[in-house]
Amino acid sequence: MSDRLILFDTTLRDGEQAPGIALSPDEKVAIAQQLAKLRIDVIEAGFAASSPGDFDAVSRIAENVKGPVIASLARTHPDDIDQAWDALRGAERARIHVFMSTSQVHMEKMLRMTPDEVLAASAEGVKRARSYCDDVEFSPQDATRTDPDFLMAVCKVAVEAGATTINIPDTVGYAIPTDFAELIRRVYAEVRGDHDDVVISVHCHNDLGLAVANSLAAISAGARQIEGAINGIGERAGNTSIEEVIMAVRTRSDRFDVTVEADSTQIFETSRLVSRLTGYPVQYNKAVVGRNAFAHEAGIHQHGVLRDRLTYEIMDAASVGQEGGQIILGKHSGRAGFADTLTKMGIVLEDEAFGKAFDRFKQLADRKVHITEDEIRAIVEDEVRQPQQSTELVGLHVAGGDEVTPRAVVRLRMNGGEQEFTGEGDGMVHAAFAAIRQAFDLDAALVDYRVVPVTSGA
Repeated sequence: MSDRLILFDTTLRDGEQAPGIALSPDEKVAIAQQLAKLRIDVIEAGFAASSPGDFDAVSRIAENVKGPVIASLARTHPDDIDQAWDALRGAERARIHVFMSTSQVHMEKMLRMTPDEVLAASAEGVKRARSYCDDVEFSPQDATRTDPDFLMAVCKVAVEAGATTINIPDTVGYAIPTDFAELIRRVYAEVRGDHDDVVISVHCHNDLGLAVANSLAAISAGARQIEGAINGIGERAGNTSIEEVIMAVRTRSDRFDVTVEADSTQIFETSRLVSRLTGYPVQYNKAVVGRNAFAHEAGIHQHGVLRDRLTYEIMDAASVGQEGGQIILGKHSGRAGFADTLTKMGIVLEDEAFGKAFDRFKQLADRKVHITEDEIRAIVEDEVRQPQQSTELVGLHVAGGDEVTPRAVVRLRMNGGEQEFTGEGDGMVHAAFAAIRQAFDLDAALVDYRVVPVTSGA
């Protein structure tokens, strides 16, 4: 029988520590409610002692968000732990997450404490937290740069003091998967030991781009709680992306003997909410939630996906709230992708007409990043449905300035010869449109005007 993997989301605590993010209590509650819809197991709502705003947010989430365990971070300081519990009182299920730095550089340069003092403070902090609630997590900060023997000692002290979860943080993203897995195996064997009720957890940062890889390696080594943030936001290069872990263990269930209870169809909606409220955009090629995650431009890929999405998609886009098999027309697209787009637009062409339209499309695609439906329709009109009497724009000259009325001269080839038309307006575009209106004697209105670069631009 598969073990259950606990998902611990720290978007509202570590995620908010990313430079430039400052969520209001209302915004934090909104994200927490969406995380509950995603069926996250534990929500770290904040660091209650860090500010009145964080205390308010943790308190409101504890009172209003039902389902997940609600946690607050706390140092081993008695006041931190007391404030964490005060903020968490209203929760259905509460957890106090106590942490203490354990690496040599942190103890010497930041804490200015001896190893013995760190051991004593860790034990006292966990004991104090346990006096308030039965669910207490302990994290030895900068664990992956901590002397392994001392790391085992401090974690054992925390378990003896009542910690029910031991979390091993790769605080500065220093670990690599093979070494990290070995460390977790040792923690599992020496710290958890006979304590069947103790959960081994990991919290990985992405400084070397290995946060998700390290987290997955830890699962294979016995970790049964993964900490991370939506979209991988967080300090410096960010945290483990929770959504990537969810889909990795489900997609590769042949390698990970764990189950997650998350409602993955809520992933995309959660990602976009976090992006909108934090102001952090989701990179286009972000796994699972990026706009290109299920998009295909290359002709060979488009041909395969149109036959069967499994040819180039390893997961069902609908299972994460996305749309699969997105065909994007560009310079690498082939006939299959072009034909599919025409079909979706309701355009049916004979073979010869299709060939002409496709050739024109490829010419345009070499000069332009993205081809819109309006441009596809224009190509079909120009190359296939050529009217018996056509009009060609030969030239356009516009002039304007602070002290002169904007003026445009349009030269058209029509009715077998060239003609010029002049127009004036409030601006040069208005003047050009006035000239064209004069040429055709139509009472027309400009419906849409935009400037689109033919290259990707700056």
